[in-house]
Amino acid sequence: MKLRKSLWFTALCTVAIVLAAASAQAVLYKWTDENGRVVYGDQPPASAKAERVNPGIAPADPNAVRSMAAKDAEIKKRQQDRADAEAKSDKEQADAKKKGDMCAQARGRIRTLREDVNVYRYNEKGEKVFFEPAERQKAIADNEKMMRDLNCAPAPAAPTS
Repeated sequence: MKLRKSLWFTALCTVAIVLAAASAQAVLYKWTDENGRVVYGDQPPASAKAERVNPGIAPADPNAVRSMAAKDAEIKKRQQDRADAEAKSDKEQADAKKKGDMCAQARGRIRTLREDVNVYRYNEKGEKVFFEPAERQKAIADNEKMMRDLNCAPAPAAPTS
């Protein structure tokens, strides 16, 4: 029972709001009748000279469309700039990670070449070929040059025995 009353009350309030909004859109006129009294109404008589009291909705601003288009273009430009900056940041991070990986690999190769006696590579036939001391020094120098080119932190010094 209470639910039914609240539904009716809600419906009645909704109808009242809709009617009030509709009447707010009506045009109001002011005129003087034959007795000299000022009268207000939504439709003036044909014999009276009526004056429109509320002008209704103001005409649209002709510059509003241009202004909105300029604001829209500015927003899109800012979004594009933000996306470009984000892409640039992502690329810089990826490049930094790649450089860090390359430095770590070069450092590891130098450490292996300095510390391990049995360092080898595979030749064209797929056979193991052990590094000679001169080849080992050249490989270390090549990896150190690569680290300098990449601006890596220097590899640890050779152990002293």
